[in-house]
Amino acid sequence: MKIVSRNEELLRDALSRIPQSSSRTSLSSSNKLIRFEDISAAAFKIQCGVQKTPCMYSRLSKLYGMDIYLKKEFLQYTGSVKERGVLYLLTSMPQDQQRKGVIVASDSNFSMAVAYHASELRIPVFVIMSTSTSPARVKMCREYGAMVISYGTTAKDSQTHARRLAQENGYLYLEEEDSAVYLSGLGTVGLEVYEQVPKLDAVIFPAGGHCGLLAGSAAALKHLNPHICVIGVESENFPVLQQSLKAGHPIEDQACSNHHFYGDVSGLCFGSNSLQLTGKLVDKVVAVREEDVLVSMLRLLEYERATVDAEGAIGLAALVAGKLPELKGKRVAIVICSGNLELHLLHQCIARALTLDNRVCRFSLVFSDSPGDMSKLLEILAREEARVLDIKQERTFVTSELFTVEVTCTVETRDKIHTAQLRNALLERYPTAAWMER
Repeated sequence: MKIVSRNEELLRDALSRIPQSSSRTSLSSSNKLIRFEDISAAAFKIQCGVQKTPCMYSRLSKLYGMDIYLKKEFLQYTGSVKERGVLYLLTSMPQDQQRKGVIVASDSNFSMAVAYHASELRIPVFVIMSTSTSPARVKMCREYGAMVISYGTTAKDSQTHARRLAQENGYLYLEEEDSAVYLSGLGTVGLEVYEQVPKLDAVIFPAGGHCGLLAGSAAALKHLNPHICVIGVESENFPVLQQSLKAGHPIEDQACSNHHFYGDVSGLCFGSNSLQLTGKLVDKVVAVREEDVLVSMLRLLEYERATVDAEGAIGLAALVAGKLPELKGKRVAIVICSGNLELHLLHQCIARALTLDNRVCRFSLVFSDSPGDMSKLLEILAREEARVLDIKQERTFVTSELFTVEVTCTVETRDKIHTAQLRNALLERYPTAAWMER
């Protein structure tokens, strides 16, 4: 049965103005109409290869005054929503090309998804990574079943080498793009969210340069219910999508290619298809600060026991930052699309987030170096129920009077109110105490 919607006209109009040019050596990306039927076909074809991830009511709802449902795409096998588009891309390839194999050149979530699903489909897969790639990423990609080759010191070196190998050996060089096939696969997220959460008012997606998830899902959601508000969220440091929408074409001269913390959110705007669909179907695009992303990661870890990266947390960050007050009291779904946070960043991110959330603070004070003075300080901290994380004493380089000690103390508190209470108690006893700003 053909499902007809007036939103197909919007999709057709959005794509009719796209220039017919592509210099990629990857799978052909014909700029045809992305129909609802294409997304439905993708959902049927990939249903046995990817997880139908839960979209669950969150305890964060009370904190932000709305009914929040989290679409947990980080539970995919490779920890990323990119599997949906990649699997549909690979299964849509001609059989003779599947026998020859595919090659990619990056350490992104896209490459990880290609490595895993190509191996599962018994398609030869090669991944070229620069020598600066973290050993953990190389190991993971090999475990997914890919032949990993380290080459060059930059991503550009790896891409050049991959293209040369593709030409010499008949491999298909793949890089993330906005072909109708890839967008249809990503758009299946929109179908699932609509099915899993009745009476939706809004859905929040990560945006940035790689806005294929936002564009594809918007096409599905707006077809099913034009009144659902679709919102994209990107970083203030890399407002690639907003600048591209304003310019009317993908921005190519950004000096922000794939920041190690933000990942794909900081990449270049990769295609006119996604950009035009976003401009036509997405209701709002907002930008958030890095501080809000970190606090969002902390909230998801505490309330959902979910360890996600910046790309996964950036949707919730719009609520943390108070950028969407119009959603108060509404039913909102947030797509948590990626959970590939590298271990060396995990501790840094959480420690910084606790400080930004006013739950870890540091102060210094000077008092007499006499027996019992230190115990009096500890008594105050115990009475105020502050947990001491670190305490240091300095006697030699104290610039005040002789026979004094400078103490620097790091403590953990419950929240901002508790921190203020502790600060007042310390200033009452030690008027010269210096509170170190975050």
